[in-house]
Amino acid sequence: MKFFLKTFGCRVNQVESQAILEEFSSRGWMAAPSFETADLCLLNTCTVTHQADKDVEKLIRQISRRNPAARLVLTGCYAAAHQDHIRQTFPQAEIIGKYELGKKLFAQEDICWTVSGHEGHSRAFIKIQDGCDCFCSYCIVPFARNVKRSKPAPDVLREITALAQKGFGEIVLTGINIGNYLCPQTGRDLAALCQDIAALPGRFRVRFSSIELQTVTDGVLQAMARSPQRFCSYLHLPLQSGCDRVLQAMNRHYNTAQYAAKVAQLRAQVPGASVFADVIAGFPTETQEDFETTYRFIAELKLCGLHVFSYSPRPKTQAAQWPQLPPEEIKRRAEKLRALDKQLREAFAASLAGTEQEVFIEEHGEKGISGVTSNFQHVLLESAPAGLHGLVRVRIARAEGPVCYGQLL
Repeated sequence: MKFFLKTFGCRVNQVESQAILEEFSSRGWMAAPSFETADLCLLNTCTVTHQADKDVEKLIRQISRRNPAARLVLTGCYAAAHQDHIRQTFPQAEIIGKYELGKKLFAQEDICWTVSGHEGHSRAFIKIQDGCDCFCSYCIVPFARNVKRSKPAPDVLREITALAQKGFGEIVLTGINIGNYLCPQTGRDLAALCQDIAALPGRFRVRFSSIELQTVTDGVLQAMARSPQRFCSYLHLPLQSGCDRVLQAMNRHYNTAQYAAKVAQLRAQVPGASVFADVIAGFPTETQEDFETTYRFIAELKLCGLHVFSYSPRPKTQAAQWPQLPPEEIKRRAEKLRALDKQLREAFAASLAGTEQEVFIEEHGEKGISGVTSNFQHVLLESAPAGLHGLVRVRIARAEGPVCYGQLL
């Protein structure tokens, strides 16, 4: 039997797809080179933006037209959030929830957690948590994944150990809202899990994926400060807006003063730490003055980089019911924020010139060997030997734009 697996969206989906891929392979299934030759087509879907929905629906139509005999299965956030629409528009598609896939495809429980590697990636990703019930007014994810689950701590530690032994020098902890991690067996939180991770043997480091501000506890920061060789000096803290009025309309549970204080606390406790952030351009209630407030807040805080999202109204969310800004205005604001992101990344790269950094080798490309520092700066190595891999010490010689150049120590 041949299967075709297509993944849309976030790192969590990618980890889950890796677990599904490994399950198929262990049962003797073969990966089809395209959906046209597959017996089963499984789409692990995303619905975070309107474009994500369009991408999924485009592939559904292609599969239905060019391989109508295949079993077509949809899972993931788009499948969970739009079931009525799917049944009416794509009756040929079978909807299976993530935690039903094992039972309905393989007569086995929970196959979407554990991986033995990460195909096509030099670093490994571990899903430690799932679900979010914050219901930010713009976000559709809680309508698809509102049940919070966490992987038992012993399983997390075993998975990290196995991946480290396979040579993965950097392991990323990921989830829908990883700061909400609670071991289902003991109730121990993310800070306690970090203590256990710090005690593991081996030379590897751990990076947190995006983590919500209010879940970055003193215990998490203490773990990062006490074990700088184990935990990357980096946090991706979603901001979304630098204006308190807009944050309140977004139903975010912090204000700009609290955000700035957390960034200052991180920088004080973890020397050299970087902070990257998500920001939304063109939220429905965002006035021009609100936008300028956001721009100034980010610039003055001197974040290291941004992931800029143009606001996209999502069905079922509160913000989708409000009057929307013109698309051209949303685009203008997004472009201005992306220009700021370029400035921030260049300033961050320049600030590292002359320093020594531990670099995780990611790629052997046409331009040479490159990797990332603990604080997530891209570095191109000069005169590095072929076959270099893992974690290496590098002196940063200079920065050109957002890229650093360094020599191996």
